[in-house]
Amino acid sequence: MIRSMTGFGQVLGDIAGTLYAVEIRSLNSRYFKAIIRLPELWSSFEGVLERRLHERLHRGNIHLTVRMKGSSADVAHHVNIPALERYIEQLEVVRPDQADLDMRLDLGSLLLLPGVCTPPVLDQANEKAQAELTALVDKAIDSLLVMRTDEGKTIIADLQGNCAVIEKFLAGIADRAPLVIQDYYQRLKRRVEELTGSAELALSEQDLAKEVAVFSERCDIAEEVSRLRSHLSQFRAMMTTDDQSGRKLEFITQEMLREANTLAAKANDVKIGLAVVEIKTAIDRIKEQTQNVE
Repeated sequence: MIRSMTGFGQVLGDIAGTLYAVEIRSLNSRYFKAIIRLPELWSSFEGVLERRLHERLHRGNIHLTVRMKGSSADVAHHVNIPALERYIEQLEVVRPDQADLDMRLDLGSLLLLPGVCTPPVLDQANEKAQAELTALVDKAIDSLLVMRTDEGKTIIADLQGNCAVIEKFLAGIADRAPLVIQDYYQRLKRRVEELTGSAELALSEQDLAKEVAVFSERCDIAEEVSRLRSHLSQFRAMMTTDDQSGRKLEFITQEMLREANTLAAKANDVKIGLAVVEIKTAIDRIKEQTQNVE
């Protein structure tokens, strides 16, 4: 069953005494794209999480945000004492030369200097913490997929409704097509009789039949009707059997639109033309919906 590309998932969890909030949002996109925001502590883990996202979310613009809040001393930034002392030494050298300036050393400003405060380094051997964070991300993905699946059901209902519209008007076109030839024959016969009657000329039934045969060949839409029905059948089957059918459904929709355009060009009949307009309108609605399918 198809799923929507839009969704949201969020989960909270504790890792080594630190509270983590994992949030995932997904939006429409032709391809897979991940935007990941992690605490500095976990920056080296970004590639692992991106692969995890791609394994489970195959299409869409994915935004993953991980926030952490904890009282453990392990999450505190490290103060580089030698670097801080070196900055102070250099400033002390400057102060005697600038006796007219009131220079005060502010510890808060010093801590912001490059290299003074560094984030804690994640122990790459700490496989337990990494596994726990991955598990939190998986739970957030599970929540996202629930929402994607629910929205997918709504999309399926809308697509099925538009497919029914196409099927209805296509059946009307198939019934109308043979009558187009008969109408053309009657109109042509009356016109010929009007033109030849006053001139006392005669046109054989065989010549009239040849002209109708040429018209019939030029306006034959049986092949387009058959192909459009086939595309419609494939589309319906794929909606319920393929989890990652977005691009395939988009392709079939384009093929349906192509057949509808050919139908309109060849039909040479007002009633069929109006029916094709309704079919193309339904196809346009389908096209809009398939752009949101994973």
